[in-house]
Amino acid sequence: MRPTRLHFFNEQDLPELDGLFADAGVVRHLRALGAGVTMGLRDLTEERAAVVRHLLDEGVPVGAWLLLPRDDGYFATLDNAAHVEARYEAFRAWARHEGLAFESVGLDFEPDLREVTDLVARPARTLSRWAVRARDRQRLARARQRYAALVRRMRADGHRVETYQFPLLVDERGASSSFWQRFAGALDVEADREVVMLYSSLFGPLGPGVVEAWAPACRAIGVGSTGGGIDPLPKLTWDAFSHDLRVAARACRDVTVFSLEGCVQQGFLSRLLDFDWDAPVAPAPRLPRLATRASRLLASGISRLFR
Repeated sequence: MRPTRLHFFNEQDLPELDGLFADAGVVRHLRALGAGVTMGLRDLTEERAAVVRHLLDEGVPVGAWLLLPRDDGYFATLDNAAHVEARYEAFRAWARHEGLAFESVGLDFEPDLREVTDLVARPARTLSRWAVRARDRQRLARARQRYAALVRRMRADGHRVETYQFPLLVDERGASSSFWQRFAGALDVEADREVVMLYSSLFGPLGPGVVEAWAPACRAIGVGSTGGGIDPLPKLTWDAFSHDLRVAARACRDVTVFSLEGCVQQGFLSRLLDFDWDAPVAPAPRLPRLATRASRLLASGISRLFR
């Protein structure tokens, strides 16, 4: 069953961004799919505003995905709320000056990008630091308070607010815990729409079971990655991508794909025009399903142990 809401994340700098949407076929395909674009605002320039204006004029809805400079953490974290607040004010002034009407504003709660880089280079050291930091409950309380106030401000300004979350938060919420928020920097903040990022490409051999495992608990799902952005890991093939799309759409009616540029590069966007959403879906192989289930149970157990 086709989702009632289909969006594509975009995370490009200029001039690649301008080149992507200069292709009339990309915009035409988005219109034919009735799809929107959730654009990562890596800058607030006249050139980006021109791209957004072009999409809006062509009838393609655009959501604003707030991002920070890398030196400020890139994502929204427990420790950089002041930078995110300032970025929102700059975005608001920019959108007003350029006459842009975004359909939503999104906060992406992930670890500081510099810490993610450290995790890859020095995993033991980084995880130890996170474990020590997880003891500080006031850090989480302060972040919740500031981001909740920011969401209220965004809503008062007339924006629909989105958050982008990794699936551990879903299990943690069910366990009435805050451990993974304190440990890895997720943040359970109320919003109008919460997209759970079920990116099977990030989970290696567990990937084929990821969407099946978490989709039933989600109201909006992100699938990927098809390429693009800052993720260096291997990307989904068409078969894996189409499997994840169908599983996600059967579970909920709201699906976002990461990313648009990856779909264009791999030729996926045009293939979606006559995509059979109702085609049978083979279950993920037994081993990834069992391993994913075991991982969820372990993560939930840790959440309960270290509430």
